[in-house]
Parts: sequence; C-alpha cells; structure tokens
Amino acid sequence: MTFDVPDDRRYLESHEWALEDDGVVRVGISDFAQDELGDVVFVELPDEGDDLTQEEEFGVIESIKAVSDLYAPVSGEVTAVNEELFDAPELVNEDPFGDGWMLEIDPDDTAELEDLLTADEYEDQIA
Repeated sequence: MTFDVPDDRRYLESHEWALEDDGVVRVGISDFAQDELGDVVFVELPDEGDDLTQEEEFGVIESIKAVSDLYAPVSGEVTAVNEELFDAPELVNEDPFGDGWMLEIDPDDTAELEDLLTADEYEDQIA
C-alpha cells in the first residue's frame, strides 16, 4: 500500500508532520499514522498559549485500536488549535494533511525543522 507523503513538510519518526508557512508551523499526523490507528474517536490537544518543547508529548490521539501520544515537531507557543477535531475527530482519517490538522505553533527557532525527516526519509522509514 502506498501512502500520501507530501514533500512540502517535514516528519517526526513518531509520524507527526510539520508545515512551515510564513513563520507559523502547522502540525498533524501522517496518512500512514492515521491508517495504522484506524478510526480516530478522540483527540486531546494543548491549549492556545501553551509552550511546547521539540519531541516532547503535546497530546493524545485515540482510535478504536489504540491510544497514542503526539509529539511536537518544534519548540514554541501554541497559537491555534483545530477545535473541529473535538466534535469531528474523524477529520484526521479523512484529510490528515488538510482539515485534520491539529495545531499551529509560533516556533522558537524554525531551524529545528531541519532536525526532522524529509519526505523521502520518512517514506524510507514507513516502507
């Protein structure tokens, strides 16, 4: 099976993606991760204003098969949370790179993105 791995973003080994746009980093989970989890039924996210540290846990995603921690791709302040996921967690399955995004971070240092996997490196990991 092949999975969508957009090359405009970076990836954590734990399957989160990070997309930097105009100084803001949007975060979600990969197509591979949502497929492995199965039907997502609950997402726990931080509050706006919370400070995150790169590669530390920021929330939890729960599916009919498993509960998994979510990890921050960069350090910084949470500036937005996708509140639609609280009522419609299935958006993570339906559109993991679009409507299923989780949060936005004002990064302390966008250079941290360079520590993450490229799309090619991530594809090698999930192959």
